[in-house]
Amino acid sequence: MAEIAVPDGAWTFDGETVRIVPGSGREVHELRKALGEIVVPLEAVAGATFEPSRKGGHLRLRLRRGADPLTDVVAGSLTAPADPYRLAVPKGRTGAAEYYADEIRDALAAWQTPSGPTDDYLLPGPDVPISASAGDGTVAFDGERVRIEWTAFASTAKDEAGPQEFPLTDLVAVEWKPQSGLGYGTLRFRAKGDGPDKQPQKDPRCISWGVQRFGGTTALVAAAVHARIPRGVAELPPAPAPAGEVDVVLRHLAELGELHRSGVLNDEEFASAKQALLRRLE
Repeated sequence: MAEIAVPDGAWTFDGETVRIVPGSGREVHELRKALGEIVVPLEAVAGATFEPSRKGGHLRLRLRRGADPLTDVVAGSLTAPADPYRLAVPKGRTGAAEYYADEIRDALAAWQTPSGPTDDYLLPGPDVPISASAGDGTVAFDGERVRIEWTAFASTAKDEAGPQEFPLTDLVAVEWKPQSGLGYGTLRFRAKGDGPDKQPQKDPRCISWGVQRFGGTTALVAAAVHARIPRGVAELPPAPAPAGEVDVVLRHLAELGELHRSGVLNDEEFASAKQALLRRLE
């Protein structure tokens, strides 16, 4: 039995399952508190690492693609402090975190657990009914229908469209993205026969927010819907770029920035090269 308990939460591993319980303090993200305890079977795990930092680090569990609806629908965009599969570890407990990660890796090797995609979900996803509010809307899902109601922050286009309701059987995908830079965070539902995307603030199938980075608990609603769209119908979000690829892109971005500042690249050349690099992370 391996166990680590810190203010951010408690993780235990009995050789077959990883039990994750979020902390209850104010610093623990509301999404993790709302999701509550998670029991992850070893067969759903692709790997475990401890990522050190100046203040301690993070213990991180990586899940197999297709094993967990939440992990799939956020597609690598749910980072600390909202990610339930990352545990913030203070300096004094880094040794325990490294030991914990080693125990999981040893078990994966002993059982020769595959790390590739799964055919079926190995975690059930959030319970229903479930609801969340962020930015210009409130969304509720009862397991059969999605309903969106607009807040005072909604655009005229959404107010004129009125509340939206559509059955699960009409949906082919749900997409979730956090707020980043000047862009909106979004929770978008895609139905059969949908036309081209509209701007988030004008699309009646899309809740958008510009202040909360992770949109409260909207990712949990996205996961609950995604878990219940039959496989073969659901459009799985693209897999996140591997950690090594991210590091390479970040290094190249820094190099591009230096070339731009020194005058080797003009504004247009810099912008074009930067976009080409960022597309590698999509």
